[in-house]
Amino acid sequence: MSNPRGNRKDSRGEKRREQQESEFIEHVVKIYRVAKVVKGGRRFSFSAMVVVGDGHGRVGAAMGKAMEVPDAIRKAIERAKRSMVEVPVINTTIPHEVVGRSDAAQVLLKPASLGTGIVAGGPVRSVMEAAGYKNVLTKCLGSNNATNVVWATLEGLQQLRTAEELAGRRGLDVAELLG
Repeated sequence: MSNPRGNRKDSRGEKRREQQESEFIEHVVKIYRVAKVVKGGRRFSFSAMVVVGDGHGRVGAAMGKAMEVPDAIRKAIERAKRSMVEVPVINTTIPHEVVGRSDAAQVLLKPASLGTGIVAGGPVRSVMEAAGYKNVLTKCLGSNNATNVVWATLEGLQQLRTAEELAGRRGLDVAELLG
């Protein structure tokens, strides 16, 4: 008996295999169409801004450029995986308030209490979800260019330090540092 929708088991198995292969959270933040004017008219290429994270404190972002959108996204994902950085996740939020800057974009990141959720715009939300944060307050200041906002968010996350790190660096106990 022939199934009109094709062999369903195979297609499901392929999807499961793809999900297992990619243990990373991948967000395409923005796709840019770039036009180069040549003798015969315009030649179009594409740039893709992608954020990749494992949801447990590792996150990276990158741009990929190609003549086709899927190739640009693939290149960006590969570069983002190579440029991943560790960020501290403490009780689903960030350890302290910080401002990240990139060009004219500034991003304010504030810790939030449990149940708040991610209060953020598109590009910042992508970075926060990929990094594994569940409760954080954010505000974009200055430019809202998606690429610069992503870089500013990552720069802010890289500034974060845990109380243990600071205490160790200063040669103090955590209780002395906090008290």
